[in-house]
Amino acid sequence: MPKDGGIIGISDHGGWAVLVTVSRAGALLDRRRVELVDDSLPALPHHHEGQGLPVDEAVALVERVRASAERHAMLALDAVTLAVPRIAGVALRSLPQLPPTIPERLKDYRARNVADWVMYRQALASAAEARGYPVHWYDAKKVLDEASEVLRGRNFDAYFLNVRRAGPPWNKDHKLAMAAAIVTGSITSWK
Repeated sequence: MPKDGGIIGISDHGGWAVLVTVSRAGALLDRRRVELVDDSLPALPHHHEGQGLPVDEAVALVERVRASAERHAMLALDAVTLAVPRIAGVALRSLPQLPPTIPERLKDYRARNVADWVMYRQALASAAEARGYPVHWYDAKKVLDEASEVLRGRNFDAYFLNVRRAGPPWNKDHKLAMAAAIVTGSITSWK
């Protein structure tokens, strides 16, 4: 374990996420896929299940999923902290602006298409902040190029291919999460 702590990069989806933890130098410390919602609940309540319900029932469903996401996010970070005891920060995909209330999100077509992902990111951010971990928001469209810059000109794709030798699974979510962690680890104000 590096003395300065690991950085957790996260690539989230509807109801699950990939967490890749690296040292500030970019060495792989941990990787895992975590569930962010109870099996008994829908993963996309804004986008799917809430659409066919009366508004008060849809809001209650979203709130149950949100509470589950918060519990699962805490458990996920607990598990990473067992493997990597010192965490220096967390990187999450940036949040789009949404209407302020659940009923407005359910009604607005664009909002309901992204509100569930935002809910999971917010749960992960809250879990990180509760532990005192700084949260860095990254732009998924730029982070791979930024990771190459941090690696001082080395191509991130080539770097990632070398790291993949640790064995499967490695996919685009792992790649995105690792790039975000590498970029976040380079932020000088966190050193």
